[in-house]
Amino acid sequence: MERKVTWETYDAAQLEKLESLNREYRDFLDNGKTERECIDTIVNTIEAEGYQELESLIRDGKKPQKGDKVYSVCMNKSIAMFQIGEKPMAEGMNILGAHIDSPRIDVKQNPLYEEGGFAYLDTHYYGGVKKYQWVALPLALHGVVVKKDGTTIEMNIGENDDDPVFFISDLLVHLAGEQMEKKASKVIEGEALDLIIGSKPIVLTREEKEEDKKEDKEKAKEAIKAGILDILKASYDMEEEDFLSAELEIVPAGKTREVGFDRSMILGYGQDDRVCAFTSMRAMLDVGATERTLCCILVDKEEIGSVGATGMQSRFFENAVAELMNLMGEYSELNVRRCLARSAMLSSDVSAGFDPTYASCFEKKNAAFVGKGMVFNKFTGSRGKGGSNDANAEYIAYLRRILDEKGIVYQTAELGKVDVGGGGTIAYILAEYGMNVIDSGVAVLNMHAPWEATSKADVYETYRGYMVFAEGAGM
Repeated sequence: MERKVTWETYDAAQLEKLESLNREYRDFLDNGKTERECIDTIVNTIEAEGYQELESLIRDGKKPQKGDKVYSVCMNKSIAMFQIGEKPMAEGMNILGAHIDSPRIDVKQNPLYEEGGFAYLDTHYYGGVKKYQWVALPLALHGVVVKKDGTTIEMNIGENDDDPVFFISDLLVHLAGEQMEKKASKVIEGEALDLIIGSKPIVLTREEKEEDKKEDKEKAKEAIKAGILDILKASYDMEEEDFLSAELEIVPAGKTREVGFDRSMILGYGQDDRVCAFTSMRAMLDVGATERTLCCILVDKEEIGSVGATGMQSRFFENAVAELMNLMGEYSELNVRRCLARSAMLSSDVSAGFDPTYASCFEKKNAAFVGKGMVFNKFTGSRGKGGSNDANAEYIAYLRRILDEKGIVYQTAELGKVDVGGGGTIAYILAEYGMNVIDSGVAVLNMHAPWEATSKADVYETYRGYMVFAEGAGM
């Protein structure tokens, strides 16, 4: 079945909207390179559009009305957004769900050391990465340091033009004969992904050198590390011990860019899965009044199994639904179960875009093509559909109908050839409530690499598809 090329379906007005949406999307990527930054950006955006915090409504005992917009944040890393519909929540919701964490490198808790004339931060990579892709690149440091008194220090170093950047070194090709013989998974070992953060030793005054102080002896012993600590103290009032309660993430430095002479694509960090998070949020903000309550859930930790308090496997989402239903006078355990079981969800996640350079890894009839619109994955998982949600045919037929009625360009795909590999999303977790769920999103090239690529047309068409789904009355 041949699918349309999305670009060919737009008139001039739509192309203008496409460019406007993608400019906003690029800003979203640049402002949200970590989960915390994403949440800050999202909250600022939705509060300007009239969203109210659920916890404030609970505290004030205010009952949400039809059309009201409510949100709840979990630990500054996940968010649930609701727009109250005409029907009782017990009749189900239409849910858009994506994740806002992306593969990266994390700083360890006891990270700072000096070796061979350099100061380093020791690291541990996060999510599925090709480790060799992260060396010899300009890198930025984002995150928070929380001091014992509760003070939170925010860091964002490497993004402004006058900021320093950091990097992970690689072996020069002239000496890399043995390295080049290794498997790609071993070319760069995980423990070798340490970040170079300085090389200038601290300069002690004559008086300091003459004073018999343990502190100055330590400075002389590890003078480069001491210099870094002095900078951290002066710039952030931070001690070495404060690394123990820090969450610092290493990400590619630099802004999202347009790609090609025709500027048809976007190259940026974290598009898996912030492209679906952005389009889901934007659809929630732009939709009008609806029969069913709308929900957008944007979560953390998908890249490592959706675990932890901020991952989809936590009770955060279920608790937020229960609290909202309680405020509206609908709460009972049975009603919460009915609400979730009767809901319909698009698990908004990216799909692997067909890459002609690596065509042997794809089954072309069932691959997602860049520029051919919104992608549906009936199932994910690996090999024999292991770990997969597998959407019902009736649900897919319903989605086909509402999308075709609105002229949405879409395609269906699998992640790759059956025995080549695979992956998962949050879909199976929501499906455990008994609701209809299918994966849908944007085709991505270079998935999980420091710089990923998407088509502007696919971003726009996915947004349009999410709008149609949000407006639908449900099955």
